[in-house]
Amino acid sequence: MRPLFALMAILLLSLPTFGKEFSSFSQAKKYLNKTLPQDATTLYCGCKIKRQGKKLIPDANSCGYTPRKPYTHSGKPNSRATRIEWEHIVSAWEFGHQLKCWQDGGRKNCRKVSAKFRKMEADINNLAPAIGEINGDRSNYRFGVLPNTEYKHGACLVKVNFKLRRVEPPNFAKKRIADAYFYMQKTYGLKISKKQQQLLTTWQK
Repeated sequence: MRPLFALMAILLLSLPTFGKEFSSFSQAKKYLNKTLPQDATTLYCGCKIKRQGKKLIPDANSCGYTPRKPYTHSGKPNSRATRIEWEHIVSAWEFGHQLKCWQDGGRKNCRKVSAKFRKMEADINNLAPAIGEINGDRSNYRFGVLPNTEYKHGACLVKVNFKLRRVEPPNFAKKRIADAYFYMQKTYGLKISKKQQQLLTTWQK
């Protein structure tokens, strides 16, 4: 591991387990925006994070990130490439799909009728700062190993395979991701397949 990424790993993986609870995802995001440590880095790229008024923006020069799509289909600059979003490490689709409320009306319905879903969605132990474009590219894809997939975001060492619907994070983020999965399993009874559990166990070491 290169020295720069070793440092990023220390910063990223030293995040504590938080006991603070919130009643909504929006409340959790507001709290995290206000309390984000100055030395925090983005989950998938290890970029430094800067404040611009009330906004959090990634410092692309600090990590070599370049947008996969600098412009939208309409020709406008891709705004998600220049902002920080709060990524659900275990995606809302993944934990929501295991609840009956999702089957009856998706995320919107779960927010309306399920206190458990609202608590899971707002749990800051499962949230991490990510560049918006990469948050969007990750979508609700599961994590895995992608030896034949190329990097698409400059020097950012995350791999996204849209055909396989899989994401491989950089080595320095794997323990943080595994910890979040096992936390959600222990706290909310998240179901994790045997194959996925074996992979996450190796990432936790």
